[in-house]
Amino acid sequence: MSSSSLLWCLLVLCVLAVFQTYAAEECKVLKVFNLRASDLNSGLFQTPDAYVKVFSGAGYGGKTEVKNDNHDPWWKEDFNFFNARENDPMRLEVYDSDVLFDNLLGTCERSIKNGTWQHSCSIKRGGTLYYSYTLEPLQ
Repeated sequence: MSSSSLLWCLLVLCVLAVFQTYAAEECKVLKVFNLRASDLNSGLFQTPDAYVKVFSGAGYGGKTEVKNDNHDPWWKEDFNFFNARENDPMRLEVYDSDVLFDNLLGTCERSIKNGTWQHSCSIKRGGTLYYSYTLEPLQ
């Protein structure tokens, strides 16, 4: 067997080992819910028209409805991500909806953990985002 054939065999074996390890990890569902904010600031003398975009891993889960003229919005939407894994990144982006383009008010990021959690984070342009999530096995 030539050395290049041996290298190819080793490469294939390594890729298969990594794939088996990743595939053996239990897939879970991530549910993001109970999104609300307080004291949002969109600029001088303006009341924000806020919404949130939700991301997990490389996936985009969607966005909430826009809550017009509200410094303290509460959104009803829930977001589900299937095939989530513990330690995957989750990102929540808070925007102020405008006619020409939407302004990013701030971003919250964290690695997800098993179980149900409630968190808050400070928004860069002022205010706080509160949210809950659950990461549990698919049933």
